[in-house]
Amino acid sequence: MKPKLIKGGSHSDDRGSIQFNNDFNSIDIKRIYTIENKSPEFIRAWQGHSIERRWFSAIKGSFDIKLIQIDNKENPNKNAKVYTFILKNEKLDILCVPSGYVSSIQALEENSKLLAMSDYLLGEVKDELRFEPNYFTTKELK
Repeated sequence: MKPKLIKGGSHSDDRGSIQFNNDFNSIDIKRIYTIENKSPEFIRAWQGHSIERRWFSAIKGSFDIKLIQIDNKENPNKNAKVYTFILKNEKLDILCVPSGYVSSIQALEENSKLLAMSDYLLGEVKDELRFEPNYFTTKELK
């Protein structure tokens, strides 16, 4: 399964504005948290899960999120292709990350905040994947 972006939307009128995502089904969500990188120069890479699925949405600012599917947990392909997504807070776009992917998360502006959602509670499964930030020499896909 490949990652996919579920497009949200926004509406403004004399009362104010709303951001929405009418196509996202949150029935599998068990846990939510937020991520704020210390600066736009910092890149939180590469971590993910072999079983857990995640969903991301920018709730403040914007983020560059790169995803790599892990083919072998012990010795993954260093030249794996990377999927790149830009999430902005103007619309409630939600990035669906299937199990078996690691992510690289970089804020594109100061004080950006990312909403993260998971289909497992903290500690419910032990399936964390972590690799050094420079482990992969990636080829980008959009």
